[in-house]
Amino acid sequence: MTAATGETTAVEVVDLAVTPLRELNQRLHDLAVDPSGPRRWRVLNPNGEHAIACGLDADVEVEIEGHAGYYCAGMNKRATVRVHGNAGTGIAENMMSGLVIVDGNVSQSAGATGRGGLLVVEGDAAARCGISMKGIDIVVRGSVGHMSAFMAQKGALVVCGDAGDALGDSIYEAHLYVAGSVRGLGADCVEKELRDEHVAELHDVLARAGCDDVDPGSFRRFGSARQLYTFKVDNVGAY
Repeated sequence: MTAATGETTAVEVVDLAVTPLRELNQRLHDLAVDPSGPRRWRVLNPNGEHAIACGLDADVEVEIEGHAGYYCAGMNKRATVRVHGNAGTGIAENMMSGLVIVDGNVSQSAGATGRGGLLVVEGDAAARCGISMKGIDIVVRGSVGHMSAFMAQKGALVVCGDAGDALGDSIYEAHLYVAGSVRGLGADCVEKELRDEHVAELHDVLARAGCDDVDPGSFRRFGSARQLYTFKVDNVGAY
């Protein structure tokens, strides 16, 4: 069903109460090879279905009206996906590019292994947010759970609230910014000076996330001490 919203723009409305999820995802995947298809989509009655709008590779906008289950918008490329509700495990997992926004809270492993793009969580994120991130930028308006940014390699995790225990455990070179308290740091993660270039990076990421009411200078910066993966001859017996 297509609902007109203007002279040149229309929204394709899909009701998952009557349309199988597989059919929806197939139609969205087809847009990668058929640019003449609808550019704006609205998904009704998601009811916690898993893998909604995953694997997209087209310049489209998808609005999900309700809660999503596991791996919503996983492997996203180019698309803008917005969840008007909460999302389960692995939102935007292995994201390559584009924008994913969740109006509510998300479960664990949000943005896991993401290589690019921007994930915005308006609420809180559970454990392991940004685990093994490889270039994605993540902005969490609320707080994140324990082991967030575990083995994070590249990109920025911006937390406007608090962070749980073992933040940045075994981190590589990702940039971590927290405005609130940090319960504890993981192995090889240390607090670092917030310099002008980091404030500029924060300003850019927050602006892209629509967080105009947040002061970039109010954050603390955390990153790798660069000791965990460094060979030292004095410790040769441990290798």
